[in-house]
Amino acid sequence: MNTKLKSDSLNNFRQNALELFSENGFPKTNEEEWRYTNLSALEKKSFKTQPHIETINETLLTSHMLDDAWIMVFIDGHFSKKYSRLTQIDEALELTSISQLIEENPDKITPYLGKAVCNKTHNFISYNSAYFTDGFFIKLAPQASTRKPIQILHYALGSETRAATRNLIIGAEFSTLEIIETFIGESNSLTAAVNEVFLAKNATLTLYKLQTESQTAYHFGGTYCKQQPHSIFNHHNFAFGGLIARNDIHTDLETAAECSLNGLYLGEKRQHIDNHTRINHNQPYGISREFYKGILNDRARGVFQGRVFVAKDAQKTDSAMNNRNLLLSNKAEIDTKPQLEIYADDVKCAHGVTIGQLDEKSIFYLQSRGLDINAAKALLTAAFANEMIEKVPLEPLKKQLYVHANIIT
Repeated sequence: MNTKLKSDSLNNFRQNALELFSENGFPKTNEEEWRYTNLSALEKKSFKTQPHIETINETLLTSHMLDDAWIMVFIDGHFSKKYSRLTQIDEALELTSISQLIEENPDKITPYLGKAVCNKTHNFISYNSAYFTDGFFIKLAPQASTRKPIQILHYALGSETRAATRNLIIGAEFSTLEIIETFIGESNSLTAAVNEVFLAKNATLTLYKLQTESQTAYHFGGTYCKQQPHSIFNHHNFAFGGLIARNDIHTDLETAAECSLNGLYLGEKRQHIDNHTRINHNQPYGISREFYKGILNDRARGVFQGRVFVAKDAQKTDSAMNNRNLLLSNKAEIDTKPQLEIYADDVKCAHGVTIGQLDEKSIFYLQSRGLDINAAKALLTAAFANEMIEKVPLEPLKKQLYVHANIIT
């Protein structure tokens, strides 16, 4: 994508973001929401946008493609028509690349770009706004549901490559969408992917994310959702890859809207995986459920920061948050910070956190039944992780998750 765009509003959007990022750089640990994640290593690297690359490891790519799904492939942040599978798309579904819309019809983008999250939220947002090369645009018509799920497959290929995408998801009234984002890679790249989601009244979106990039890669992924009354947002987040990986999931709920946030993060060696969630109950009768689990081995470090905000007018809110963590090594670390900020007086809100190691009695019991100690530990660890995988109703994705969840068991 050219730096100079055809739309003045888009040019201004990009230029303002570039100025903001140039002034402040990447987020710092003196910022409360980034206090546990040190990005100083990024300041020493020079990630650049690479041109389109079509020579890839096709075996790796196809191994991550889901059966019976429409698939959009992005290589180093560029849409690849060659490897995508987009035949016989439903008439009610609009599925195209952001770069194509910018060239042909930028007015379709401007009503949404920067409306679910602004550049001042934090500097990774301004970074993405300044440098995004492409992305996906998904819009579903009222009262429609798709025949097949949509998979967005991001492949980070080049060394020290910047793969930045800006993505828009729009669900009209009474529509039902199912989207899977898959991130793979083999290099020390930087992925910066931002999703802006808009759900109209009674719309439903189920969004899955599977991140298995290289353990030398850097990853930032943010999903920011605006929920109109009675809409439903389900998010399943599986973070297995990256040297430093950060996931933001924020959603704003209007009257009687519902959201469910589930997550599983696995870290080994010196991986650092940070999950930051925020649920804003702005109006009454909202329902939210959040359940995240982490498994950390070696010198890996996990971060969970979950915040539920209940506004003064959000009476009858029903919210529950739970974070459970399993440490397989004495050198592994977890920083967990659940928060409830409540300004209404007629609500039901709760949160819970656990941090522990494998139960010695359970290990002994399995050994008494013929398993060696390593097999016993592996079985207990898998059982801990599988609870989150079983929440996924999509069978092809569930099979992939079972494979990846055995990385550190």
